[in-house]
Amino acid sequence: MAAMGNVTYSMNVSLDGYVEDAAGTIEFTTPSDEVHQAFNDQTRESAVLVYGRGVYEMMEPYWPDVARSPEGHDEVAIDFADAYVGTPRVVVSDSLEQVGEGVRLIRRAEAAAEVERLRAEPGGAVEVGGPTLAGSVLDLIDEFCPMVAPAVTGGGKPFFPPGAEKLELRLVEHRAFDSGAVWLRYQRVR
Repeated sequence: MAAMGNVTYSMNVSLDGYVEDAAGTIEFTTPSDEVHQAFNDQTRESAVLVYGRGVYEMMEPYWPDVARSPEGHDEVAIDFADAYVGTPRVVVSDSLEQVGEGVRLIRRAEAAAEVERLRAEPGGAVEVGGPTLAGSVLDLIDEFCPMVAPAVTGGGKPFFPPGAEKLELRLVEHRAFDSGAVWLRYQRVR
């Protein structure tokens, strides 16, 4: 019997715990090539990417275009674009009516059941992106992998939803980058 995949929640985050600053931007997370390559590798190892609407709307207009027209982009960006479009994508949204080619749309009420179904399939991690989505499937998340940027935003959209339940986590891996970013991988203690 094939092993079930882990459900992993991974995003860029400020040192004070925000995925967006108070203005709704992510400029503080601009990755170095080394950090970008780590995301490339993580994406390539994922069986499926499950995004909330906000992450989807940030990623989808850009990366498929880079994959189709790589001219003028550096190798690391092209590599990520290829990994991104080569990985099945699911977007969870109650407001979107249509999504891009190669993307499947599900409604928020279906999110937990879909993540559970994807987890049971062999082939790798189910990568969750977006704090609202992560909050709605928090009980299913096996690993939390923030990429901590060397910046403090002073507020914004938090990595963990306000009022999140207490979680027992165990650090199983970490990596520091020359840019000052630190990748952390925590497993949930069940």
